[in-house]
Amino acid sequence: MENDLRILMLNYEFPPIGGGAGKAHLCLLKEFANIKGLTVDVLTSSVEPGISIEDFSENITIYKVGIKKKNLHYWRKIEVLKWLFKASKHYAKLIDNNHYDLAHAFFGFPTAWLCLKQASKLPYIISLRGSDVPGYNVRLGLDYKILAGLFRRIWNDASAVIANSKGLQNLALKFTPNLEIGVIPNGINTEKFTPADNKISCPIKMLTVCRLITRKRIDLLIEAVAEGKKTGVDMELNIAGDGNIQTKLESLAQELGIADRVNFFGRIDPDKMPDMYKENHIFVMSSAHEGMSNAMLEAMASGLPIVTTLCEGVDELICDNGIVVDKPEPNALAQAVIQIAGDDKVYQKMCQASVKHAANFTWTASAEQYLKLYERVLMTMESCDGI
Repeated sequence: MENDLRILMLNYEFPPIGGGAGKAHLCLLKEFANIKGLTVDVLTSSVEPGISIEDFSENITIYKVGIKKKNLHYWRKIEVLKWLFKASKHYAKLIDNNHYDLAHAFFGFPTAWLCLKQASKLPYIISLRGSDVPGYNVRLGLDYKILAGLFRRIWNDASAVIANSKGLQNLALKFTPNLEIGVIPNGINTEKFTPADNKISCPIKMLTVCRLITRKRIDLLIEAVAEGKKTGVDMELNIAGDGNIQTKLESLAQELGIADRVNFFGRIDPDKMPDMYKENHIFVMSSAHEGMSNAMLEAMASGLPIVTTLCEGVDELICDNGIVVDKPEPNALAQAVIQIAGDDKVYQKMCQASVKHAANFTWTASAEQYLKLYERVLMTMESCDGI
């Protein structure tokens, strides 16, 4: 980094609140920690009332605006509005009290709406994460239509817009075909997530890691276990994560007569996740949409073959290390698992391929790309000011 930089980062969710976007933000901060010449302030949320301040590292300070959340991994619209209202004042105050070079918002909405309001004082870039891109979340279909004009204003006023996968980039370009949108992928800590010497045994242990929400289509995975049972193949589905549809999913497993083969572990402590991957044979995912799955990257680094439905981020992550099913159907998912687990040579080859491919995605590389982006944006602004 050639020049000193002071960045104000914003994210309406941050661990333990939220999912992959919060985790990705945390991983970037760990890379940014103690980089000489870089100072970062972060404005985010908290379940504790009021404003709290945490020293993340010598050069990173986190400001948390507390709201009362009903569920850590599910945002109600009223909660989003409350955070925006409270965070707006703190964002303006931070800008007035500090000399920032640039703001970096995770999510084009709601987070970057704060940046748009203060754009005359501080330029900003956006990291698109998924649900902030129209067409990504079926549950937000009407919201996308109502807010389309505002979304375009937020994106067009940004100094740069970045997606975390080519698939998400393509979805965003359907919404704004004339806007330049770059890609900086997620990464993985290959020192924390390491491969085990896995061998297929009975039952075939499948792992999925996600929020229990409709978009993840976990019902397809549960039904895949039932499909396997019909053909005499013993499968076990282990689910790490919690969410608002767990009761519905538990009922489905009961109805299909496979409750003893579907295990709900709830939210797992991040430090215990490496062992969780090692205790399973295959990672499965059935999402309708993703940005780029952090969990899939963790599974790859842990040496697990992947079975997944087609969604954003898959093209970059899956080649010879797994199977992408053409149609999101339980039988197709079950047959893909059986194909991998039924041949030890195929299984071991995919295990090795996952580890090799995961090595191409590091948080260090992602952090370096963002630092270069910051500098490039600021250089462009200086050039324009000089004209």
